Amino acid sequence: MIILTIAISIFIFLETLNVLILYFKPDSKMGNGVAIFDAWEDTKVDTNLHDFAQYMKNWVAGTKLIFIVLLLVILFAGTEKTKLYAVVAMILSIATYFWKLHPFIKKLDAKGKITPKGYSKQLGTTISAFMMMFIIALILYFVL
Repeated sequence: MIILTIAISIFIFLETLNVLILYFKPDSKMGNGVAIFDAWEDTKVDTNLHDFAQYMKNWVAGTKLIFIVLLLVILFAGTEKTKLYAVVAMILSIATYFWKLHPFIKKLDAKGKITPKGYSKQLGTTISAFMMMFIIALILYFVL
């Protein structure tokens, strides 16, 4: 059904923008730009630490790219059933953010180590919106 294709396409588009920011504009505070972490600037003083931070930033971008490419394959070559399973997998994988990452970024935000203050709430809302988009697509798939 078209609703699954639309949800997957929206996710691919938005995550592609995040990958571009990570690779080409990491000092950005938009999308997944790492400059929201105040420590990003601190790493630039210590080349060893900055090299490590750069590696981790690129690793995150590469991991996102793997998801994007796999979803593109599913989008263009997958059956309806495969798209359905992909949407369920996306809901479950996105939900893992709330297990370890969200509590950690909330802690950093509370310590004043994130700029702008309150970004953890904004990010949590954005991640929740991704999940809701896929959940709504799934519901509509079964209802329509």
